Amino acid sequence: MTSFRALIAGIILSWGWKRAMIALVAGALSALAMAPFNAWPILFLTIPVAVWLIDGAGAGRLGGIPAAALSGWWFGFGYFLAGLYWVGYAFLVDAETFAWLLPFAVMGLPAGLALFMAFGFALARLIWTPDAFRILSLASALTASEWLRGHVLTGFPWNAFGYALTEPLALAQSASLVGLWGLTFIAVVVFASPAVLADDRVVTRRPWIALIASLLLLCAMGIYGALRLASHPTQFVDKVKLRLMQPNLQQDVKFNYSARQMVMDKYLSLSDRATGPQSSGVRDATILIWPESAFPFFLTREAEAMAQIANLLPQGTVLVTGAIRPPDQPAGTQVTRAYNSIYVIDHDGTILSMYDKLHLVPFGEYLPFQSAMEKLGFVQITKVRGGFIPGDRRRTMTIPNAPRMLPLICYEAIFPGDLVSGDDRPGWIVNLTNDGWFGISTGPYQHLQQARLRAVEEGLPLVRSANTGISAVIDPLGRIIAQLELGAEGVLDSALPKPVPAPLFSRVRDIPAALAVALSTVIVIRRRVKQKP
Repeated sequence: MTSFRALIAGIILSWGWKRAMIALVAGALSALAMAPFNAWPILFLTIPVAVWLIDGAGAGRLGGIPAAALSGWWFGFGYFLAGLYWVGYAFLVDAETFAWLLPFAVMGLPAGLALFMAFGFALARLIWTPDAFRILSLASALTASEWLRGHVLTGFPWNAFGYALTEPLALAQSASLVGLWGLTFIAVVVFASPAVLADDRVVTRRPWIALIASLLLLCAMGIYGALRLASHPTQFVDKVKLRLMQPNLQQDVKFNYSARQMVMDKYLSLSDRATGPQSSGVRDATILIWPESAFPFFLTREAEAMAQIANLLPQGTVLVTGAIRPPDQPAGTQVTRAYNSIYVIDHDGTILSMYDKLHLVPFGEYLPFQSAMEKLGFVQITKVRGGFIPGDRRRTMTIPNAPRMLPLICYEAIFPGDLVSGDDRPGWIVNLTNDGWFGISTGPYQHLQQARLRAVEEGLPLVRSANTGISAVIDPLGRIIAQLELGAEGVLDSALPKPVPAPLFSRVRDIPAALAVALSTVIVIRRRVKQKP
């Protein structure tokens, strides 16, 4: 016990580079809580370190707020560096053009995102209390800063702390009530609770209460989740048969116009591949699904490709595919910008409906201050001059003989609550993506984890088609019904799961999380006011 207290005292009293390295290592280890490791118990060790670092910041100037912010930045830098290293893979696809930017991306993105963690630590220090209630200070502050990270400058809520409570699946069911930000609040409260065990008994009379209450909360979440899973077995939509095609194309082929026929030949043969002695290939499916940006050309301007698709599809089968779409312009006009789109194509080659990606990826699909950056010689990774054009609004799409579909392209699936209009609730979500940019890394697993939570939050099945994986069919409670592994080539046949009634989160959105943050903030401020005299 003496050595334990000495260790904690060493963290609290650390300063300078020693303090920075403690925060950096704790943050980096925290990334193990995310997919594919899902080692969330590690946070019982690393989040208390954050508490003790903020405790020790009180000896600094201005109430310790600058010192807390600096510790938060180092914690965040370690967390995002370990969790987002795979972003660098995208700069090696066209290494001749972009390799020199790799260190700036791998270090710069975590450094920028760490500013939100710094803000969270500083805000926590501002409303800090010396007793066990400081756990609520940290939870409120980090939930607010994580929410800001998910919204500021178009947002990037990747690996928010709430995702630590999505495995096992029973814990993830609470997202149907409180969403990702509610899970984030709960995660910080639960995982920070062991820090109270080191409190002086004069300050915190019963330090074990916080940990016991947190463990009971985890148990309650597990019981609720188990009951919800047991009471909602997977049910399927009648007469809808899905076939997902995962081509596993390398990026230098996928965007090479000279390889267009090779790409089409692969898509056509793979889509019609028999998967067993009773299989009739694509004739078994009513909906064939291809991934994001499937073609190295403008599909609607290649009559031969459209004819090949029409020849592939039997009557009664439609194709849902990603494609780059040129804007509507007079014939002969040079295309300088384009949309990242989804088409629904009938068996006779008719385009039934279309969706343009609304939430574009900064630096991937467009550059901030696009024209100025291009004049300086910069270009985004997709190398589309002028950048992609964003769509005008979120909309559902009509699929013949199937429920209405909500299309999401790539990382549109990582934004909680930005999905379904209350008066236009779809029957399922389709997420087309191209995770081939990121190789065999942790990135695609994290992307799947986040898309999967959208299914739980919305009570809708999610069908995910990815170029290199991970393609999957997920039921409305997050159960993976069928899956193709990362880096595999193949097709995936599955029925379409039915949705469940709209859960609480899909109706009230972030209200539970906001109430938790507001109530906790009021509690800790009242305690600070009482303790000042």
